[in-house]
Amino acid sequence: MSADPKDIINGLQKWGACDVADGLSKLKYPNGGFLEGLTIYSPEFQSGETKLIGQAYTVKFAPKTDEAAPKLQGNYMDKIPSGAVAFISQPLPHVNAVYGGLMTLRAKTLNVAGVVIDGRVRDLNEHRALGFPLFARAVGTTAGGEVCRPSEINVPVQLNSVIQEAWIQPGDYIIADLNGVVRLPVELAEKVLDAIPGIVKADEKCAEGIKAGRSVEEVFKEFRG
Repeated sequence: MSADPKDIINGLQKWGACDVADGLSKLKYPNGGFLEGLTIYSPEFQSGETKLIGQAYTVKFAPKTDEAAPKLQGNYMDKIPSGAVAFISQPLPHVNAVYGGLMTLRAKTLNVAGVVIDGRVRDLNEHRALGFPLFARAVGTTAGGEVCRPSEINVPVQLNSVIQEAWIQPGDYIIADLNGVVRLPVELAEKVLDAIPGIVKADEKCAEGIKAGRSVEEVFKEFRG
């Protein structure tokens, strides 16, 4: 399979976040690429068939008090490419929201695939009214301008987690749905797409066996090895 991003994204369309995580787990990738704590908030909260697939365009916020942090020229939202997934990293603590309805309005006009916010989001009704795919760590009411500001774009960002060490690189494939958010490194994309069909087929055979009255232990031993 070609490593062209369009081909990779097309190949990922038929699979969910769990399928990609299973493929990464087979390759011994930590946590199957799962990024903990990020939940779908729009178009529905933890419901529906929404699936977000695209390459990460990272946006790193910095505390407003950090004078040493780079200062971004212009608004980051105007710079996000068509089809990309904006991955927004908000500095701790997550009290104010860092992303609101006007940003989604602009994202829609730019054909941005969706947004993942490692922090707080607000204006949920506005995002949902637009049917926009949005994942976040939490919600809030107050804009983030008093406490943080956009600092850098398309740089590696670290997941805000006390239980998991994970980095998101610009260009990583992001696959997100009801089950959560998975980061697929570019260099593993083809191998994962090659691995998924066999894993899915094995699970289908397991399901057939269980429906026929066989034990989980028996079918797992036969089909999963």
